[in-house]
Amino acid sequence: MLQSGMATQDRRGREHPARRRLITATARTLAEGEGWDAVTTRRLSTEIECSQPVLYKHFGSMGDIVEAVALEGFGELAEELHEARHGGAAPGDDVGRVATAFHGFAMKNPALYDAMFTRATRLRFSGESTPAPLAEAFGELRDAVAAVAERDVDTLTEALWAALHGLVMLGRNGRLRPGYDADRVELLVAQFRDAGSSAG
Repeated sequence: MLQSGMATQDRRGREHPARRRLITATARTLAEGEGWDAVTTRRLSTEIECSQPVLYKHFGSMGDIVEAVALEGFGELAEELHEARHGGAAPGDDVGRVATAFHGFAMKNPALYDAMFTRATRLRFSGESTPAPLAEAFGELRDAVAAVAERDVDTLTEALWAALHGLVMLGRNGRLRPGYDADRVELLVAQFRDAGSSAG
C-alpha cells in the first residue's frame, strides 16, 4: 500500500512540470496564431483537455501563465543573444550582431515578445528579485555594449535596448517604411559605437 502511494506521488511529481510545459506551450501557440486576447483559461482547458480547476492547480491566474511564457522567452532571448555575441564571423562587432539578433527575435516571435515586454506582469528588471532569465538577457546586451564602451555601460545598454524596442514596435505597427529594418538597426548600432567610444 505504501509502495503504491509512493508510485502515485512519483507519477504526479513527473506530471506536474510536464503539464505546466503543456499549458505554456499551448498558450504560446494560441497567442502567436490568434493574439493574447484569444488565450483564456477556458480556451486553454479545452485545448489541453483538462478542467479549469486542474489548470488553476498549476497557475493561479492568466497573469501567471503570461509570466511563465515571458520567462521562457527571456531564456530563449538570452541564448540567441549569447550565440550572436560568440558565433559571429566578424570579431569586434558584438553590438551589431546582438542588436540584429534582438530585432530578429522580436519580429519572429511577436506574441512571445508581447508577453515579455508589453503585457502587464510583475516581472521587474534591475532589482534584487529580478528572475535569472531577465538578468541573463540584459547581461548579454550589456556585455556587447561593454565591448565598445568603457564608461556609462549600464545607461548605454538601457538606451540601446529602448531604441531597439522602439524600432520593433513602430515597425510591427506599420509606423515605419517597410523593407528598411536592417538599415535602421545598422544606423542605430553605428551611433552606439560612436557613443561608446566617446562615453565619459
